[in-house]
Amino acid sequence: MSTFTQMIRQEASAIWEANLHHPFVQGIAKGTLPIENFRYYVLQDSYYLSHFARIQAIAASRAEELSITAKMAAHAQGTYQAELSLHEGFMGQLGVTKEELQSFRPAPTAYAYTSHLYRVAASGSLGEIIAALLPCYWIYYEIGERMKHAAPGTPIYQEWIGAYGSDWFSELVNEQLSLLDSISESASEKEKEKMKQHFLYSCHYELKFWEMASTLEGWSINNNKTAVQ
Repeated sequence: MSTFTQMIRQEASAIWEANLHHPFVQGIAKGTLPIENFRYYVLQDSYYLSHFARIQAIAASRAEELSITAKMAAHAQGTYQAELSLHEGFMGQLGVTKEELQSFRPAPTAYAYTSHLYRVAASGSLGEIIAALLPCYWIYYEIGERMKHAAPGTPIYQEWIGAYGSDWFSELVNEQLSLLDSISESASEKEKEKMKQHFLYSCHYELKFWEMASTLEGWSINNNKTAVQ
């Protein structure tokens, strides 16, 4: 019998594969992605992760069991210490200045994705919040697994792949999968439907995030630039 996470993963199959095969992702694996696009991505993803950690903290406060509160708080701390520190290292390598960080504004997709997460956190149950957060964990884990033998020839791309193909990240993902499956066992059909929809919306936003970085998305209809593939 399939678990709840296996079921929603199957339902997301088409959008899932579109994520894994997006030209941005494949460009990292092959080493052909223009560094300008990766630099843009790192800035936008750092913004996203700063809010992702806050949503994790909200999930921690929503849990009724202290053990789950502790786990989600640890995840929020882990996002700060591991992923954001990774991005800080990338920014140093990419020559991002303090002035750029001070004047940074999120692109429409980054802003919309984080707004989606906050909306779920504001009115949803713990299960709904975990479901909305899960694609960010799970899709990156599968990318790391599929790319672990890639040789992009660009050190910063190799470092990015290594981070998401690590045992540490695998443990985080499996912990979240187990938690959502456990929550789903006592959830009503209505709540499970909500959890599934939040999961699917986030899967779509993950795909749009790659596209955002591929086009260097901006707020003006005249300032989007298409990357050379």
